[in-house]
Amino acid sequence: MSKPIVAIVGRPNVGKSTLFNQIGKKRVSIVDDMPGVTRDRIYLDAEWLNHEFTMIDTGGIEFDESNHILKSMRSQAQLAMEEADVILFLVDGRAGLTTADEEVAKMLRSTKKPVILGVNKIDSPQLVMNSYEFYNLGLGDPIALSASNAMNLGDLLDAMVAAFPEHEAEDKDEDEISIAVIGRPNVGKSSIVNQLLGEERVIVSDMAGTTRDAIDTHFVKDGMKFMLIDTAGMRRRGKIDEPVERYSVMRSLRAIDRADVVLMMIDASEGITEQDKKIAGYAHESGRGVIIVVNKWDIYPGKDDKSTLRFTEDLRDEIGFLQYAPVLYASALTGQRVGRVTDLVKYVAEQQSMRIKTSVLNELIRDAVSINPPPMHRGRRLKILFMTQADVKPPKFIIFVNDPELMHFSYLRFIENRLREMYGFEGTPIRLIVRARDEEDEY
Repeated sequence: MSKPIVAIVGRPNVGKSTLFNQIGKKRVSIVDDMPGVTRDRIYLDAEWLNHEFTMIDTGGIEFDESNHILKSMRSQAQLAMEEADVILFLVDGRAGLTTADEEVAKMLRSTKKPVILGVNKIDSPQLVMNSYEFYNLGLGDPIALSASNAMNLGDLLDAMVAAFPEHEAEDKDEDEISIAVIGRPNVGKSSIVNQLLGEERVIVSDMAGTTRDAIDTHFVKDGMKFMLIDTAGMRRRGKIDEPVERYSVMRSLRAIDRADVVLMMIDASEGITEQDKKIAGYAHESGRGVIIVVNKWDIYPGKDDKSTLRFTEDLRDEIGFLQYAPVLYASALTGQRVGRVTDLVKYVAEQQSMRIKTSVLNELIRDAVSINPPPMHRGRRLKILFMTQADVKPPKFIIFVNDPELMHFSYLRFIENRLREMYGFEGTPIRLIVRARDEEDEY
């Protein structure tokens, strides 16, 4: 089930990014920053009172048509509002109600979306009276808060989750593998869906952002059931003519949340872009299986017998956190190697669901420690007592140690590499959790 999306909007300098970062700093985030994940934090996966959601940070909204940058920021915010389930409208309680606030409120009323009105910079009880004039916006009760010191942050989050739409439980066929096709606009997502289905079930166009909504399509191949989720690009609307790539990530967020395996599409003719890294970063953090599909390989310039090797090396350098993801070079236009996709998906889904006995894991730990003993830290040595597998999709392992603070991330990486060397886990991230345990519980 996809998480609700919350867009933070408002004019510049009202504290949108401060609030966004404060929510992360208060550890409502359920996604940690992982080494090597390159992206700007335009989104944040979070949880409040057992409600998971995705928060989107936007640029400030200004109405100066003569300034191209301000116009672009407004357009990007409009796109975010179109995608959001709930809109958090932030205003400046110290500056008071402005004409720009009234213009933004007018935009928000036209969206027909739930709007939470937050009056920021109310840093003391004496300033609460400043929030009352914002009743004039006609957006309901304003919530006085201070993003910088987290005052009334809980009240704001309570109102936000109360406005989330009710999602009906999805009846998931346990024998069916769901596949999300993600990537930047115009990398060939719809084309590869049509090739996999063998028919034009999805509209294909050279215009970036032709597809508007995610389309679920069920099909069977070689007796195996699959569901394809074609993640939409962003359609240009009305007067919005600026590039929309920054918010193509939001389409991917929804689809990834519902998928078992993700096809991360890369345009071979354009190489790896920053936007590719952002989308790939979310796929990695989500814990889904990932297959990198380098599309348009038929038109890759200057190909020779080592082109795939060089491109793969560049991929591993640029998207280092997806070292585990298999890479497929294909052409959705000609169908080249597209037939291998379902076999790879099935394989990755099996890797995600693999379970390893605790006794076997502890034998691996014994071997790993004998090959590479844990380092000393401040005169103390890390002692690994035992390891067990807690979950699948993605595989999750709990490592019990004498003191979790002695576990360095480089040694965790070493253990992960040993797991992959012995058991594969190709195409799936691995989660390693370190916990303290009494030393008499050693394996």
